[in-house]
Amino acid sequence: MGKTLTKHQLGEYQQQGFLFPLPVFSDEETAALRGKLEEVETKQGGQLPARINRKPHLLLTWLNELIRDSRILDPVEDILGHNILCWGSGFFIKNAHDSARVTWHQDSTYWGLSKPDVVTAWVAFTPSTAENGCMRVVPGTHMLQQLPHRDTFARDNLLSRGQEIAVTVEESRAVDIVLEPGQMSLHHVMLVHGSESNHSAIRRIGFAIRYLPTYVKQLTGVLDSATLVRGTDNYGHFVLEPSPRSDFHPDALTFHAEMLAANDRILHGGTATD
Repeated sequence: MGKTLTKHQLGEYQQQGFLFPLPVFSDEETAALRGKLEEVETKQGGQLPARINRKPHLLLTWLNELIRDSRILDPVEDILGHNILCWGSGFFIKNAHDSARVTWHQDSTYWGLSKPDVVTAWVAFTPSTAENGCMRVVPGTHMLQQLPHRDTFARDNLLSRGQEIAVTVEESRAVDIVLEPGQMSLHHVMLVHGSESNHSAIRRIGFAIRYLPTYVKQLTGVLDSATLVRGTDNYGHFVLEPSPRSDFHPDALTFHAEMLAANDRILHGGTATD
């Protein structure tokens, strides 16, 4: 028995590579979070710019608080242990009748991390259903080795390189991760997953947070950063990220730009965009 997760839930995560649905925020809290996102979108011309949507917790105080929320971290701690870093975050948004999709992939492919001890918490800001393009996962695939991927850089692909698994995926085994607003799912970094286009009249908004234990390190040789969200860091493998003093504070903007330049070298290593 962990802080939050039962022995059965922990066993399910270990065997299947994912767990859902887990309650996090109330309806009122979720509506307020969505309102803050939409306020930022409005100020940015109607949508969240791609660069702001990479590690936005470094720029927005309310997201920096969200990644530290105990209702998210307690179940993550049950899986990873007490000393936790947030390595990344970002919104996955599909507007109504949006053709954007996420091809089958493993998160671990281009991250350059030393161990697959990484958990993604995917927090639903809106309903996430089969009709509006919820995440789909293939159970047990986190136990596979790293699968070969190919880059497509397709315009309708929400992934950084449009990457997709280069071998056949057993789609008949896929499970839809259906969530209500305020619920979240957890999934393993090696799990095969993706999502289809939004065929509905409502937006699908999810906020993905990438957590890892402090002993994991970056292997690419590029200086990498992460936010210490729980416990202590006795390893020093990452530059520890400061919290923004206010939304889009000048110091936060400068640090964010520096860290994204390094992150670009990691995520796009070996491509024409490197």
